[in-house]
Order: sequence, then C-alpha cells, then structure tokens
Amino acid sequence: MNTVLSQFLIEVPTATVIWSALLVLALTGITILVARPERDQPADATAAAPAADAPPPVADLRRYAEEVAVAASGAAQRARRHRAAWLAAHDAREQAWQAYDEAETLARRFTGAGALPSPRTPRTPAEYAGRERWLHQEAVAAHWRGELSVERLRDVFAHRDGWDPRRHPVEHEVMLARAVREDRRTAYRAAAGRERAAWRDAQLAAEAARSLAAEAHAAAQRWRPSRVPLPRPAMSATRPAPATRWHPARVG
Repeated sequence: MNTVLSQFLIEVPTATVIWSALLVLALTGITILVARPERDQPADATAAAPAADAPPPVADLRRYAEEVAVAASGAAQRARRHRAAWLAAHDAREQAWQAYDEAETLARRFTGAGALPSPRTPRTPAEYAGRERWLHQEAVAAHWRGELSVERLRDVFAHRDGWDPRRHPVEHEVMLARAVREDRRTAYRAAAGRERAAWRDAQLAAEAARSLAAEAHAAAQRWRPSRVPLPRPAMSATRPAPATRWHPARVG
C-alpha cells in the first residue's frame, strides 16, 4: 500500500506539470492569432484595400470636368441652332396657313359657279386659240406667284387632269382657283410636318444640353476645392413692443 501511494504521489504532479505546459502553449497561440489577424489575410487583398477606397487624382477629375464642360458648350450651341430652325419652320407654317386660307376663301366664292350655264361665245378656231392662250398665261402667272406647282403647270400645258383648253375662261378660272387651293393645302401640310420634326429635334437638343450642363456642374464641384461658407451675421434681438393697456372711456 505504501508503494501504490508513493507511485500516485509521484505521477500526479508530473501529469499536472505536463497539462499546465500544454495549456500555457495553447493560450499563447490563441493570443498571437487574436493580436495579429492580418497574417491570415492574403497579401493582395491587404494591398488592394486602400487603393479601392482612395479617391481619383485631382488631375483626372479636372481633365474630366474640362471635357464635360466642352461637350456641354457644344450641346448648348446645337440646342440654340435647333431652336432657331424650329422658329423658322414655325414662321413658314404660319405663312403657308395664311396662303391656304386666302386660297380657300377665293375658291369658296366659286362654289355655286358650276350650276350656272357657261356664257355663249362663237365656237371658232380663233375663239378656241384665245381660250387656250388665256389659260396658259393665267397658269404661268399663278406659278410665278407661287400659287401653282410645277406639276400642275405641266398638266395644264399637257391638257391632262381635266384641263381642256376648249372650255370657257370662266370654267378655267374656277379650276385654277381650286387647283391653287389644293396646292396650298399640300404646301401647308408639308410645312406643318417640317415644323413638327424641327420641334422634336429642338426638344431633344435642349434635353441633351440640360443633361450635359448638370454633369459639367457636378464634375466641376468634384475637383474644385470646396469653399467654406461665410458665417451669417448674428441677428439682433428685437425687443417686443410694450403691451398697450386698455383704459375704459370716460362718460360725461
């Protein structure tokens, strides 16, 4: 029994020393890992982290701001040109409408002319030659005034589309008035289409100019040093007006 007790007393302290040493080593390793966690991270990630958060150089910001400013200036000039083109197209449409309205008023005067009989004239070769000559002269004059298109003038000289030189000049006058009205209506529709296209171009150019102007302003604010706003002057405290006392009126 003394042998067993002595062996126990010898082995227990030895085991205690061993476990204590292992515990100290484990604690030391854990302390090192907690104190220096960057050893577990890759070197590339550690080096790239500051670069990702760093702002771009001031020279790059200034160069970009200058380029956007030049683009914004060009866009503003294009917007002004498109607006001027739209204003010109608008004036042309107004003039075309005025011309069509005048032609419509003139043609409306001959609305009931078809119900009236044509004047009787001698049907001779000289009469027919005179009618044809009058028709050609009136058609050419209307063309030079801008009232009759060149296609319509060709029909007159080719005696197409109802242009019969043997008809009476009264009938020719009615046909000319109606032809002028149709041509001016076609010209007005074409002018209105050009104005709509010019308006769309002006709107797109103005929107592009506004966008580039906003981007140029933002780019300029990014590279220019921010100005410290001046402190506002302290406002003097205003004294409240003294309250007026109400006095009853005296009677008598």
